[in-house]
Amino acid sequence: MNLPGEFLSRMEAQLGSEYPAFLASYERPAYRGVRLNPLKCGEKTLRESLPFELLPSPFSKYSFYADYREGLGKLPAHHAGMFYSQEPSASSAVTVLDPRPGERILDLCAAPGGKSTQIAGALMGNGLLWANEPVRQRAGALMSNLERLGARNAVVSCAYPERLCPGLTGYFHRVLVDAPCSGEGMFRREERAAKEWSPQGVEACARRQLGILDQAAGTIMEGGVLVYSTCTFSYAENEGVVREFLRGHPEFEQEKIPAAFGREDMDRGLGRRIYPMDGGEGHFVARFRRVGENTCRAGEHRDILKGVPAQKARELMRQLFPEDMEDMGDIRLAQARDRIFLLPGELPELSGLSVLRAGAELCEVRQSRLEPSHGIFMCHRPEDCRNRLELPADGPEILEYLRGGELDFEGAGYTAVCVNGAVTGFGKASGGRLKNRYPKGLRNLN
Repeated sequence: MNLPGEFLSRMEAQLGSEYPAFLASYERPAYRGVRLNPLKCGEKTLRESLPFELLPSPFSKYSFYADYREGLGKLPAHHAGMFYSQEPSASSAVTVLDPRPGERILDLCAAPGGKSTQIAGALMGNGLLWANEPVRQRAGALMSNLERLGARNAVVSCAYPERLCPGLTGYFHRVLVDAPCSGEGMFRREERAAKEWSPQGVEACARRQLGILDQAAGTIMEGGVLVYSTCTFSYAENEGVVREFLRGHPEFEQEKIPAAFGREDMDRGLGRRIYPMDGGEGHFVARFRRVGENTCRAGEHRDILKGVPAQKARELMRQLFPEDMEDMGDIRLAQARDRIFLLPGELPELSGLSVLRAGAELCEVRQSRLEPSHGIFMCHRPEDCRNRLELPADGPEILEYLRGGELDFEGAGYTAVCVNGAVTGFGKASGGRLKNRYPKGLRNLN
């Protein structure tokens, strides 16, 4: 691999005696891994559903090293949202963020969704995840991954921080800024990242990162946590940005990260650095606590679907998920054009915040009837569904279903299709057949 000369010179000065080991790491394959999704399954089920071995990583209790080949996205376990394909050390930032059920969490630079889906798993359906991606072309992948992994309590927006954050002042318990960076930790995986690297790019990234942190700071309530992470080795983008942020924000204090992974940062020893010699591709993580006051300015969400449309939507929910409805009480719904959504239990005012989706898509309105959506099945457990078809992950039936085929099934009505105890989609049963409702854009082509 051809690495930039200026990058190598800096790394030699930075690492000293460890530089030869760092350089030798580029002669070995990059780390690969998967992260278990606790919303869908446990470790035993995931291991039984995959054709390769999982080895624990130090970065998260749900993160594993895995030696797999191409075609990971075609596995039934992937379609069912049992896991997210992720280099293991990438899970370290959310481990440091430590989201808790019931909290409100903002992931400010969220696409493609690796860290957002990890946060959703930690919340376990309680609280609110706000996942924001400023680049519209990347936001689609974010929404798709959140849906696949069954996140029912997520808001997805597409706004630059300076537009989004003022409307959410003081609203969040925890905020993650996994900032765009020069990507030096990606060099082993993406040769293009090395070709595009430049010292000028590093400086530009540091300025942009500080600007994003400045905006994020205002969204955190007193006592709340801000985590800053990158996938680069640059001092300017890591410790340098931390120093400048603290200089401009006396209302924050940096906290020491009591983690077993990686090593202490190069400045105060409070953050963590991860090099390839530490078992990961390359990450930096710092954690701050807001000690200054910050009054919440987010309004209360009031745009709730009412009347006959809401009654019909609730009746559809009762038909599909009778067990779930017993625990949900008075569910909240909203309509956007021809789609109806099941909203998270707690939601601020959304107007003016470039929201693409809030909650899980329940159904499509087609003249006088409601057609259930894929998303509402993906965020439910098999035992919540009135009708379900259980299939093994290594059987021919699930492969046929994922290609869009019909299945033999003696049942009636809308039916969840499940893989090893995890919902992967649905169909409509009648006359001894299950007609396929798996979205065409998600199907296996061969």
